[in-house]
Amino acid sequence: MKRTAVLNVVGLTRSLLGEHTPNLNHFLQTGALSTITPAFPAVTCTAQADYLTGTRPAQHGIVANGWFDRELAEVHFWKQSNHLVHGPKLWDDLRALDPKCTCAVLFWWFNMHSSADWSITPRPLYLADGRKVFDIHAWPIEVRDHVKASLGDFPFPGFWGPAAGLNSPAGAPDCATRWIEQSAKWTELRYAPTLSLVYLPHLDYNLQRLGPHHPGIAKDLQAVDMIAGRLINFFEQRRVQVLVLSEYGITSVHTPIHLNRLFREQGWLSVKDELGRETLDCGGCKVFAVADHQVAHIYLRDAALEGAVRDLLARQHAVAQVLGPAEKAAAGVDHPRAGDLIAVANEDAWFTYYYWLDDARAPDFARTVDIHRKPGYDPVELFTDPDLCCPKLKVAWRLLKKRLGFRMLMDIIPLDARLVKGSHGCRPHSHDHWPLLISRRHDLLGKQDLASHEVYATLRRHVLDGD
Repeated sequence: MKRTAVLNVVGLTRSLLGEHTPNLNHFLQTGALSTITPAFPAVTCTAQADYLTGTRPAQHGIVANGWFDRELAEVHFWKQSNHLVHGPKLWDDLRALDPKCTCAVLFWWFNMHSSADWSITPRPLYLADGRKVFDIHAWPIEVRDHVKASLGDFPFPGFWGPAAGLNSPAGAPDCATRWIEQSAKWTELRYAPTLSLVYLPHLDYNLQRLGPHHPGIAKDLQAVDMIAGRLINFFEQRRVQVLVLSEYGITSVHTPIHLNRLFREQGWLSVKDELGRETLDCGGCKVFAVADHQVAHIYLRDAALEGAVRDLLARQHAVAQVLGPAEKAAAGVDHPRAGDLIAVANEDAWFTYYYWLDDARAPDFARTVDIHRKPGYDPVELFTDPDLCCPKLKVAWRLLKKRLGFRMLMDIIPLDARLVKGSHGCRPHSHDHWPLLISRRHDLLGKQDLASHEVYATLRRHVLDGD
């Protein structure tokens, strides 16, 4: 087998390659590029599951970054157990051919309790007194202590939240992506895996904050190009072939769509008062949406309302499509975890999880970075509330209280969805905004246009050196 490293440069598309990406340009000039037809939905967890199983959501079960568990009557987002991804993974297939084949998975999702040989993934510690302590999970267990002893603590605030992608010198990769780069080198030097899967998230943050056409994205492209170039050189000097791929393209957006507020106005939501704040009682709702970027899974407890829901959505100009059973089957997403209906936004719009009608009644977690408690994805977590007076001082005071052992609420996130300027999830009209795969091996890419689940076979061919 040919030792291989796959660099997942999140958000990279053909439209972003140019004067600000000299290292990636050089890599492409000596290789070839295939455009990837985006996964559906075109979100992190679904795309990665397509790539690593060679199947679609109907088979592997990852219908989005999160979904409604009908038995528990709860929404679960960003869960990490690999057992949620049904079917054998790429490394299982390779290991069956050669038991000596090994794999390291570095910060790809569903990265806990997998059959990979080594893994590192973000994982906070949730303490009994309500505190959250930033940390990582690794396998084997002792890897956690060893890698932290070598590289220091993982800079978790730089991985997600208002500080993500910002706490670094201009033109340099954010501290979290730099740490991941170092962890990839550390793993290679220590274990020399047959297959290394490396996640590089730097572009993702400002593409959502600012949108892909903002002039500030040039610095982010320079930063991720610098880190990708270093990793390409590092691996190739060790006779490891490199592939560069991405999961989705991000398009400019200006229209947030609040489906759950629409459903609430129809009397279909069940909302509970908790100490003056409102929480969504998902299991009691007749209709509600689990929003995930530009796709929303809509769950119907009362099937008789399907026609009324469709009529309501048809009147929303920013909703491009509504998928029922037949359309879900055609899209390869007809799995029990999927919504009864799936709404798809126009590529210049996106779905929020918001369900309250008065910001004063929003739940306490709405103004915090809380990816597990919110019943939907919230890109507004990338912003600090612009209405806060002296936000840095407020953050410092809250961190001091946390360090002293007091409970505190880091309530600095705004509730203005109009701040978000980039999103993904639908299939953009232009192929220039589709994800891509770049390899030096023209002969192994297969074809210029790959379906998302066909990436699996392409990666497999590279490791098997063409077999």
